[in-house]
Amino acid sequence: MSDRRNSGTFISLLLALLFIFGLLLFSPIIEKLSPVSATILPPASSCFLPSNEGRYTVNASQSRFQVKAYAGGLFSALAHDHTIAIRDFTGEVKFTYDTVAPASLTLNIKADSLAVMDKVSDSDRQKIEKTLRSEVLEVDKYSEITFKSDNVSAQRIAEGKYQTKITGELTLHGVTRAITIPATIDFSQNGLQAQGQFSLRQTDYGIKPVSIAGGTIKVKNELKFTFDIAANR
Repeated sequence: MSDRRNSGTFISLLLALLFIFGLLLFSPIIEKLSPVSATILPPASSCFLPSNEGRYTVNASQSRFQVKAYAGGLFSALAHDHTIAIRDFTGEVKFTYDTVAPASLTLNIKADSLAVMDKVSDSDRQKIEKTLRSEVLEVDKYSEITFKSDNVSAQRIAEGKYQTKITGELTLHGVTRAITIPATIDFSQNGLQAQGQFSLRQTDYGIKPVSIAGGTIKVKNELKFTFDIAANR
């Protein structure tokens, strides 16, 4: 009986040794066949965290940006107010989802892209635009008008709609001054629409208002800007 027990114990030990030897022999092969088991992946949520910042590009072709210049002087009744379109501009809007602010706006305008919108003869249009570009804006010296925000505040007034105040620096005619632009912003699925208006004085930017007939007819110092600007993803 004891011989049988000893024999069974010996066989069990032998099988155990063979099993351990097999694991040592084939473990490199198992590791090569299963490399993923040795890789620790980060949680799925950390791999696909969405950015909280939105970034849209200004689309001039879908926008309207105009300047209103008013006639003044003794004989202003004989003159006309002028509406001038700003046609060539680019820019970028950055904002925070849900709250809008922090946000920023940059805008670059080609000074020679301003064009008269009034119903005037072609010759009068050419004269006005030539005066605007050469005498008022001096586009050969100051080819761009730029705006760069340094602070944006926003108040939600409806779903996807905010009342904002955009404060920054406007560079016009080589002069840089601080300005605050109020704007109502409507957000859609793929972009936004910003509407508003603001005024500025030409003399604040080193511009002498145009005058004719000894000053009896002239353009008023204050200009009024209106905008309806679209920005898309």
